Parts: sequence; structure tokens; C-alpha cells
Amino acid sequence: MSRTDSRLARRQEPKYVKRRQRGLAVLIASILLLVGALGYIGYRVIGGGGSDYQGTGNGETQLVEIPEGSSLSELGPQLVDKDVVKSDDAFQAAAAQNPSAGSIQPGFYRLQKHMSAESAVSALLDEEHQVDLLKVAGGSTLKDVNVIGGDVRYGIFSMIEQATCSQDHCVNKDELEKAAADTDPAELGVPEWARDEVGKRSGDPRRLEGLIAPGEYVINANMDAREILTDLLERSAKKYNETGIVQRAEAIELSPYELLTAASLVEREAPAGEFDKVARVILNRLDEPMRLEFDSTVNYDLDDVELATTDQDRDRKTPWNTYAKDGLPDTPIASPSEEAIEAMEHPAEGDWKFFVTVDKDGTTVFSDDFDEHQKNVDRAMDSGILDHQRQPQGKPGDSGEDHPAPAPNPDGPSD
Repeated sequence: MSRTDSRLARRQEPKYVKRRQRGLAVLIASILLLVGALGYIGYRVIGGGGSDYQGTGNGETQLVEIPEGSSLSELGPQLVDKDVVKSDDAFQAAAAQNPSAGSIQPGFYRLQKHMSAESAVSALLDEEHQVDLLKVAGGSTLKDVNVIGGDVRYGIFSMIEQATCSQDHCVNKDELEKAAADTDPAELGVPEWARDEVGKRSGDPRRLEGLIAPGEYVINANMDAREILTDLLERSAKKYNETGIVQRAEAIELSPYELLTAASLVEREAPAGEFDKVARVILNRLDEPMRLEFDSTVNYDLDDVELATTDQDRDRKTPWNTYAKDGLPDTPIASPSEEAIEAMEHPAEGDWKFFVTVDKDGTTVFSDDFDEHQKNVDRAMDSGILDHQRQPQGKPGDSGEDHPAPAPNPDGPSD
């Protein structure tokens, strides 16, 4: 090596050494930072610095939702926000340590504030903590219906009671009925187009019939009876209004409340596939005018019901009995489905004024001639479908010349 090359090598060597030393220093600093971060996370997860509550909660209930398709990593922040667990780190660690955590199902759960992360995971795996949805089907009524020779058809009030019951608390039917009967309709969230009619029936919880729309609802168990009803009525009013119910009713020359009432008759009278025909019978009779004479409107005010009704029952003057009053009932007699409402908007074409179910298979025949209808009624009686199981017995059709015997309800035992 020449003298010149040797001097050049000596000048370059310190620069290389310095660069290597700086790289080593950066690497060491990075490792120390990573170790520190892992140590801090471990410290937080294990419980250092108060990152986790102790015990199974402080008794204050919180409603928590796990949406379809969500992950536990998304649930943690919600639990922290609701003060169920103290930190997401603690919850994620507890979930990772529980081999069953992956089987937690979507839904709504009742947890408590100030739960340890471990107890929160355990609660989410316990079916007792999962909230039952309130499922309102088309044809549901507010109160229970006792079917003679059949089962009890539980009403919306009973279903709310069941959905809100936990180990130490229930919103019971009596509380719900009192709130429904006595609270100002506007404060309850009754839509404007129904307030006048609802207001006329102060003191009767059935004044809210038909205003809780069919659907599935989550009930907040922390609410009282009035708050629960208000929540349900406001959500239902929004649903009805979003479908343009005011304009839809105007198109068939009914008020929105009348549309719900007529649709509730369709719901309780018509078998599946015949909604539009029964809607046509209703409109034809209202146009005549002639009384509707529907047994479902008689049964609505009875403690025990069956398909056929007695002379005595049909003679009772009630706000609903369409044998004893002209026009529609004063209120809906059930929650009408969207299908029933659409049937009133778009009824089948026909001159029918009568219909009767003639056998236990649900075969329903329609006619516009009374004599023909009477033959169909005789056919129904011969099949046994109109037999009474209570006393005193009465023959269907005896109380009026044009008794359109009802069809079985497709959603449950017939009225």
C-alpha cells in the first residue's frame, strides 16, 4: 500500500466507526423503548395503576350491545365508556385468557358498572345476562287473551314484564297499564294524528292498542313503565310516519287512525293470503253502509274468547262490538302488520260483503249474496269449526241477518 493510500484509509476509518456506533445506539434505544412499552402494558393489564375494577359490579345495570359481525376488540371501548370495566387493556387480556370468549353471541346484555374484566367476560358468556327482545307480531294485543280450549296468548304488557325481569326487578303489567291509561298522550309519544282519539279514552290502557307497531324491540330494564311505553310509542310513531301513513290514509279517504283500526280487523279476521279480500269486505260494508259484524270485535272485550260468539256476547254494547255499533271500532283491536295496512290500501277487486271459514283447514269463502252466505255458514257449522265450548250456547248468525263469521288468525289461536 502506498503512503497516500495509507493516509486515506486512516482518514475514512473513524467515520465508519462513528456510523456503526450511532446505529448500535439507536438499536439499543429502540430495544429499551420496546421493553418499556411492554412492561407498561403488562403492568396495566395485570392491574397496576388501578386499571381493573374488583368484584362483579356495583349493582347499577348497564345495557350493552354486541352487534352482528362485531369483535371483542370493538366491544372493549363500549364497556369502558359505560363504566362496566375500567380499561380496554384489562378486558382484552381477560378475554384472551378465557378459552370460551370466542363463543360470545351478538345481542344485548345486562351488565353492571364497576365489574372486573374477568367477571364481565363471564357475564357475557352467561345466558342469564342476555336480554330477551320484545317481539311484537302482527295481531298482538296489549292485554293477554285467554282462548277457550287453548292457550293464553300473551299480550304486549306481559311480554314487556318478561323482558324486563331480572333477579331483583320487573316492570310489571299493573305499572304498564296505569301508565298507559293515565299519562298524557303527547308525553307518551303518541303520534299527533292519534292523540285526539287516544285522549278521549283516558283511564283505559287499551287506548294505546295498535300504536305499538310490529317489530323487535330492545327494552332498557333501567327504565320505568312510562319511559318504556314512551320509547316504544315514539319508535313506532317514527316507523308509521316514515311509511307516509297520513298520505296513505288520505288516498283511501280514511284518517291514519282509522287506517290502523281497519287494518287491525284485517289482521284478526283474515287467513294468510286473504288479507286483500277481507279488506275489500270492510270497505264494501262501510260504503253500503252496513254494520261490519265481526266476531273479533266482540271477542276483544271478553275475558275468554273462541272462534264463534254467542247471541248474548253479540248484543253487548261496547266501543268495539261492530254488531252493536255502526262503522269501525273506536280503537284498533290489535297491532296491524304492514301487510294488513297495504291490504287496506290495495284491496282485491270484488263485490263481496260476506265471508266465512268453512273447515278446520282454514278454507275461507267470500260471497256478495246473503242466501249463498247462509249456505256457507251451514257448511261451516257442519264441519264443527263454529262449535261452542262455553255456555250459554248461541247459533252463529242468530243476532243479525248478515253475520260474516271470522276466519282463523294465522298468527295464533283464532278469536
